[in-house]
Amino acid sequence: SGRNMRYFYENAMNPRMQPVPTGDPPRPARRGRGRIRFSGLLFFLLLAQVRPAAADWNPLVERLTADGFDRQVLETLFTRPEARFEPDAMAGKLKSLIQSRFPVPDSLAVRMKDAVYRTYLTTWWVARARSYARDNMAVLKEIDARYGVPKEIVVSILLVETHLGENTGSQLVFNRLASMALYTNLEAIRPYLSSSLITPDNWEYARRRCREKANWAYSELKALLRLADRYSLDPMTIRGSIYGAIGLCQFMPSNVFFYGVDADQDGRIDLFAKPDALYSIANYLRQHGWRKDMDRKSQHSIILTYNHSTVYANTVLAVADKLRNRK
Repeated sequence: SGRNMRYFYENAMNPRMQPVPTGDPPRPARRGRGRIRFSGLLFFLLLAQVRPAAADWNPLVERLTADGFDRQVLETLFTRPEARFEPDAMAGKLKSLIQSRFPVPDSLAVRMKDAVYRTYLTTWWVARARSYARDNMAVLKEIDARYGVPKEIVVSILLVETHLGENTGSQLVFNRLASMALYTNLEAIRPYLSSSLITPDNWEYARRRCREKANWAYSELKALLRLADRYSLDPMTIRGSIYGAIGLCQFMPSNVFFYGVDADQDGRIDLFAKPDALYSIANYLRQHGWRKDMDRKSQHSIILTYNHSTVYANTVLAVADKLRNRK
């Protein structure tokens, strides 16, 4: 990926290539007769922060270069001060995967079957969603006519995903995806995991899922870089969720290419622009099998492809019911 990205990086700083550890850097010692003084405890705390997995970005740069990205652009990008090593991304993902691996007790499964996020069903949020639908009625009617997805469903998804576009995430997507992509090897991430999380019983599962998620993050990182190149964006300005979803509708970068719609016809798919985001939600659902007048069970199954949470799908349908004044 070439000229557009090079434009952003050709004048950037270029220190030695290494990620910046998360957290505040140690404060410099005061100048005096003793040039640098650390207490014994502080010294060992600082040593503990230097983890082997945080060595450098070079393996990722090599891999991206082999996949056709411009090395000079990559080296400049990874040495920018915004590029930060964030191991909590993969650590959090693995913790979630391992903890959710165990079967849910039958009693809990029964409760989860109909569970919802009650916050979004409060009078205040439903009123906000209803007002949003009224304000955007023209575009929502166009979407219904084109994709067969009712306005209530589109607005419900937008509500649950980003509070109607008000909270699209504050994480630097580049850092989240790049940090996860480094961890193809479970042993590299283990220093950042609770010592009790990995056991002999789940080690093989954790090892496999770590590799799979690292490869997934790598694919999404490539999509992010291509997206930035296509639309002359600085990837270091794109913010989103803790695992890299972006825009009002929270698509992963690769889904912008698969399901994104340039609804306002300005020559780019911009999921931070309302028309593009709303159309893209409907297009995603349509491409996953949504059809007009389909039964509720089928609707639920398709919404689950957007977010693999039963509670999420239940909530989207429940909010849509309220927007239709059914309940």
